[in-house]
Amino acid sequence: MHDVVIRGGEVVDGTGVAPRRADIAVDGDRITAVGSVPEPGRREIDAEGRYVTPGFIDVHTHLDAQLFWDPLATPSCYHGITTVVMGNCGVTFAPVRGGQEEYLARMMESVEDIPADTIMAGLDWGWQTYGEYLKQLGSRRFGLNVGGLVGHSAVRYHVMGERGLDEQPAGPDDIAAMAALVGEAIDGGALGFSTSRTYMHTVPDGRPVPGTFAAEDELSAIGAVLAQRGRGTFQVVPRIGERDGAERANSRAEMAWMERVSRESGRPLAFSIMQSDRRPGLWAWVMDEVSAARGRDADLRPMTAVRGSAILYGLVGRTPYDSLPEWAELMAKPFEARLAALADETVRKRLADAAGRPVELSGPLAPKDPSKMYLMPPGSAEYDVSAGNSLAAEADRRGAGPAAALLDYFVETAGRGLLYYPVLNQDLAAVAAMITNPDVVVGVADAGAHVALTMDAGNSTFFLKHWVRERALLDIGTAIRKLTYEGADLFGIPDRGVLRPGAFADVNVLDLERLDLFTPEMASDFPLGANRFVQRAQGYDYTLVNGVVLVDHDELTGELPGRIVTAA
Repeated sequence: MHDVVIRGGEVVDGTGVAPRRADIAVDGDRITAVGSVPEPGRREIDAEGRYVTPGFIDVHTHLDAQLFWDPLATPSCYHGITTVVMGNCGVTFAPVRGGQEEYLARMMESVEDIPADTIMAGLDWGWQTYGEYLKQLGSRRFGLNVGGLVGHSAVRYHVMGERGLDEQPAGPDDIAAMAALVGEAIDGGALGFSTSRTYMHTVPDGRPVPGTFAAEDELSAIGAVLAQRGRGTFQVVPRIGERDGAERANSRAEMAWMERVSRESGRPLAFSIMQSDRRPGLWAWVMDEVSAARGRDADLRPMTAVRGSAILYGLVGRTPYDSLPEWAELMAKPFEARLAALADETVRKRLADAAGRPVELSGPLAPKDPSKMYLMPPGSAEYDVSAGNSLAAEADRRGAGPAAALLDYFVETAGRGLLYYPVLNQDLAAVAAMITNPDVVVGVADAGAHVALTMDAGNSTFFLKHWVRERALLDIGTAIRKLTYEGADLFGIPDRGVLRPGAFADVNVLDLERLDLFTPEMASDFPLGANRFVQRAQGYDYTLVNGVVLVDHDELTGELPGRIVTAA
């Protein structure tokens, strides 16, 4: 008798092949048979009419702190995710010297919008090296499998202190000390190393994070650490398209060093790339450069999101007009008081009039283009970016200004309606081209980051619903491979991302026709009552982690079967 038998499903095994009808037997934490399983199971799961897939692997998260107070990594666990990779973008909580903890917490807040006070209240600290951090995290119980990258910003600040933020290159002793810390992290279980090169990632005083200005000899030395061990992935947020000219000199230099480090180390180098309306055509140029570099034996792996990466505006959090005093006064009230105030038509008129006055604002405080913000009412989250769903179109339908239309929308949706404002990957045709490119890894959902501004942790559900079921852009075999095996392969995580005898029993049983995700809602369940968006899904009949049922018909079972994962 087996522990679990999943019967009669359409098995999509993660390798990219077409589904086949089969049973799956699970004993302990491993799959023991795929095919015809005549023996009974202590638990039998009927998968008739369902797809049976490996658990999904989210390769780009910032759950480094959240796992300490939320062992289920909500809402990732609702979206078929069974393994997460944290520590991206160079910002981590280790290595750390005593007394530097709050600095790392405030840097994380500055880069990833996770409140530093929440981090300080939620972490028990006590570690110094990254290996010790993983060991302390691994001593706890959690729902998903967790792997981590050691961050360059923490490594550089540990070695160089304030000098690590300067544009002056690190000296030989600095580089040797950083290499030793990265080596300790890999030996201690880290899946690799991450760094940020973008000028947009800053510490609280506005300076770029440590590592932004690292010279190639420093980056190559860290690549050599991975090469010596024959494992570990190099993850980068690159400086592509920033402060660039028509000849793309800076972007070419960035692509060149990444290619050299990958070739010299023999290790995969993953980097984020998103389409941007501000830099038309850049993403396509990067795809061509990657193809050429891979032809020269560089293992470059661009990562992108499966839809627009967006700010969510709403009465529950922030609005596009919060820089105006009248709106700031409203948003300073508790949510119920905001909603009650908007019931008064004179209050709505005063707010709409304020938004209609000319203002001298620029950058992130400037009121946004209403034709580029889209309605997301409560219910199914459609992420509809058609012109007819924009705030501008809604204003035209109501015969009012955009702010007045938005206020009426808030009232009519009891304050639960949101605006979806894509800031990257705005062009879904470009997204489609990238996610069907075999060189591209699906990722950059940023789970655990920008918690009260965005909610992209449900991208796996959107990917299957929108691109597979509704658009038929990818067949189910290819799509599941992108959500499973490709992430495991990139980070060298053994025996996950596939359904075969001997693999860990991370399994989804999903109803593709019923699969959906819902409009994000605001919760106040972080330490110190900090706000964050959460998003639920439907269509996941079962999610198993290490052979244990984590999700049963879209609801958590209360089990905590996850563990730390390390590279092969």
